[in-house]
Amino acid sequence: MATYLDRILEAHRAEAALDGRDADELRRRCVDLPPTRGFRAALASVDTDRDGVGVIAEVKRRSPSKGALAPDLDPGALARAYVAGGASCLSVLTDREFFGGSPEDLAAARSAVEVPVLRKDFTVSPLDVLDARLMGADCVLLIAAALGVGELADLHGQAVELGLDVLVEIHDEDELGHALAAGAALVGVNQRDLVTFEVDHERALRMATVMPAGVLAVAESGVRGHDDAAALAGAGYSAVLVGESLVTSGDPVAAVREMRRR
Repeated sequence: MATYLDRILEAHRAEAALDGRDADELRRRCVDLPPTRGFRAALASVDTDRDGVGVIAEVKRRSPSKGALAPDLDPGALARAYVAGGASCLSVLTDREFFGGSPEDLAAARSAVEVPVLRKDFTVSPLDVLDARLMGADCVLLIAAALGVGELADLHGQAVELGLDVLVEIHDEDELGHALAAGAALVGVNQRDLVTFEVDHERALRMATVMPAGVLAVAESGVRGHDDAAALAGAGYSAVLVGESLVTSGDPVAAVREMRRR
């Protein structure tokens, strides 16, 4: 039986196979773009002892496993609320079919605030990386479980050449090794199993013990509130990436502020 990840990747790779655009033309368009905002630098500047853990707050309309979360959200208004609460960066879903997102959501969120923005999507091709830069993203997500070792290294290198930061998402020690081999300086530990979409709330704590010095670590998925965020910060994470609990909170300003509370 096909898993969530299988179905999502199949759709994205099929779309990439039909994409006949000229990569060189897209690359030329990137040359004249303004500099990116520095996603990793924004997280590195957070003093977790003084200010609490950094928060990457997500603009997320729905998920494949839970369905609609906030289908009618206003990306710009939500982005402003997140930043008012103290979010260091934003993450915006741009996958339409499975998450209800779009490049337009990213553009609206980024234009509303000054903080850096991650394009949250299933990046599978060089054109995806170019699209991320062209739509205004400051950082691109590369999921180790979705890419071959060579693909991961090639896409990471391309993104860096374009001026993008790269969040490499991992789940275990083997994937961490692949991320480090690709040159990753920003690593996200996803506590959600991409096969079952179940959350293991202890995964990030376990992986913190093998994270090497010099890598900025982010905990993703399953961060339910202040206690989870504080535990992850205590384990050595510089930031948490939070979507569902924020978009369904009813008060995103207060929810982010509470997440960051020391």
